[in-house]
Amino acid sequence: MKNKILKTKSLQVAVATAAVLTLAACSGASSDAGAVAPTYELTEKTADPTGELDKLTWSLYAEPYSLDYAYAFDFPDNQVLANTCESLLRLNPDMSVSPGLATKFENPTPTTWVYTIRENVKFHDGSTMNADDVVASLSRHLDPAVGSFWYSAFSNVKSIKKTSSNQVTVITTKPDAIFNESLSGAPGVIESAATLKKAGSDYGNASGGVNCTGPFELMDWASGEKISFKRFEAYWDTENAAKAKELEFVVMTDPVARVNAFKSGEIDGGWMPPANAIGELNASGAGKIYFGTNSAVQSLIVTNPEGPLGNPEVRKALLMSIDRTGLVSAAEAGYAKRTNALTAESVWEAADEATRTAAFEELTDYPYDIEAATKIIEEQGVAGAEITITTAPMGNNFAVIAQATAAAAESIGLNATINTVTPNAYTALFSDPEARKGTDLVYTNWYLSIGDPQEMFSILRTDDFSNYGSFSDTSYDKVVNEALETLDADERFTKSLEAQKILNEQLPWLPLYEVPTILWMNDKITGVSPSVNHLYFPWAAQIGAK
Repeated sequence: MKNKILKTKSLQVAVATAAVLTLAACSGASSDAGAVAPTYELTEKTADPTGELDKLTWSLYAEPYSLDYAYAFDFPDNQVLANTCESLLRLNPDMSVSPGLATKFENPTPTTWVYTIRENVKFHDGSTMNADDVVASLSRHLDPAVGSFWYSAFSNVKSIKKTSSNQVTVITTKPDAIFNESLSGAPGVIESAATLKKAGSDYGNASGGVNCTGPFELMDWASGEKISFKRFEAYWDTENAAKAKELEFVVMTDPVARVNAFKSGEIDGGWMPPANAIGELNASGAGKIYFGTNSAVQSLIVTNPEGPLGNPEVRKALLMSIDRTGLVSAAEAGYAKRTNALTAESVWEAADEATRTAAFEELTDYPYDIEAATKIIEEQGVAGAEITITTAPMGNNFAVIAQATAAAAESIGLNATINTVTPNAYTALFSDPEARKGTDLVYTNWYLSIGDPQEMFSILRTDDFSNYGSFSDTSYDKVVNEALETLDADERFTKSLEAQKILNEQLPWLPLYEVPTILWMNDKITGVSPSVNHLYFPWAAQIGAK
């Protein structure tokens, strides 16, 4: 699940742009006629720093739900966690995987993964990491009492055992093509077994904290305000030791306050600055916006299979009633591109060129066409049916998308209601089925944690935890399960192409657009790669004085 946010005129802009889209929907005309999209280039890595920092201050648009890796499932949680807790493998800026707390991994049989555990690695309390800690950490994902949000990554795991003093072996019930890669993210985080036992239910919260191996050690969590860390001097990876002596995350839910803090220098940097403040920030002279690789697609999740949107034809009609090109301009100031897929192009990089091209060019397009969409609604007999769109005051894009979608639905004969909830209540929609009752649509900025589209496809199988709308299609389940058991990459991506096309036809989620990873840093700091891998890589350790 995922989110975002803007400047002093944000609410007025949201209302105004939604009004423009409403008028366009009513008239059937494209709302962005003559609009010129901004241009931008992706940056692989910012310049290396020349010195250390006494303190690095970073903004968060929302407080983390938890620093327990089993529940770290959103942008705020993971961008903080990545700097204090580490995984067996590392996710690199280009979405490739390399050794982390495991020095190597082997796959001697299709159902066996063997991990050699790095030696002489210290936890923040000074104790030494061993294979027992690895077994305890990974096994939590299989424990029903824990209820890990990442259980899907372990759904095929039969056993996790220590097989020597520095070796752990994972046995799966069937070949699992993405299990190993998943250990480069939150599913692969290693915590001290003693800490897990001692902290109990307080593990990962403001009182229990964490005790991991990363370059920054947690010092204090002032709930609702800030989370403070200090450099861990005994960090094992000396080449990537933190360049800042202190790291402080400041919770700033008000996008206006965030932008002003960026400009004044009160805050050194932040991920996901409001897109419609990019021009203002770049013009401020206080720093620079950077763009990088992303794995996210902005979509509308259909959460109520019993409502009118349970019908795939009605879903198609709604998608056709949304001017997605205009939405890119209104919601993201043009810093995005319209898509018909639920996966980003970046996660297809390992596919052969023909498959990679077909994954997007061979999809059915759903053009903006009010007349055709209205006809579908009438043919399906759902004119006048009610839908509820649940949103939260988390940014200009949230407001614009909710209002534009409601206007689009109304323009084709549906009755739409916008239900605005608190950010915390919005977050609960992605973990609590009860919270989703009464909701038909929810906006999400859904990122993938690995460079393989199967991570997305796997969550839309029948009865998966993240299959929020209970989508079920036997042919889809079959091809996804076959792909997940296919270790040969070329063959797997061929099957992935079939899954991509099924989702494009069935539309369990309505794809809107892709955005790049967006980063703001002031003119005093440098060093980080502006990539989506910041959710699982200790990125803050790279930042130092310019």
